[in-house]
Amino acid sequence: MAKGNRKVPDINSSSTADIAFLLLIFFLITTSMDTDRGLARLLPPPPEDQDQQNTDKIKERNVLQVYLNKDDALMCGNDYIGVDELRERAKEFIANVANAEHMPEKTQKNVEFFGTYLVNDKHVISLQNDRGSSYQAYISVQNELVAAYNELRDELAQEKWQKTYAELNDDQQKAIREIYPQRISEAEPKKYGEKKK
Repeated sequence: MAKGNRKVPDINSSSTADIAFLLLIFFLITTSMDTDRGLARLLPPPPEDQDQQNTDKIKERNVLQVYLNKDDALMCGNDYIGVDELRERAKEFIANVANAEHMPEKTQKNVEFFGTYLVNDKHVISLQNDRGSSYQAYISVQNELVAAYNELRDELAQEKWQKTYAELNDDQQKAIREIYPQRISEAEPKKYGEKKK
């Protein structure tokens, strides 16, 4: 008997695209991606009128200058310090417990749960770094500054309610943030030693 040329039946591939699409959706939904977490900073609003000359100037006593140079050396005020000393320096500056004249000025404010309270709401921590400073040193400085605020808020929450700041309700946290507002200003990084054209 002679063998005839039999055709192999074609596979129906019309649903292959649908299956690939379903697999893609499945993997997108089931896989987890690392999300980058940024630093929470509130930028100042743009000026309403560029010609306004009556803007308030920040008094020198209200500003704590923090510089990070290209060699990752840290300068706080006029002193070179280690990163491990920055938190205590920042806490001392922010709190200004004795209301010293060389530290930020305090104003009386009516704060919920606390009544009339001396608040240091005019202070600014000005952070500036060199373009050559390492990312790790920059993040370490940021962490220490934020930790200073967190510790002060925790200490006040413990003193008032015997709880940590994170355990408080929204209104209580808002009251503590009024007493210790986070005010970190970051200047644009510069490259020092660069010749001007």
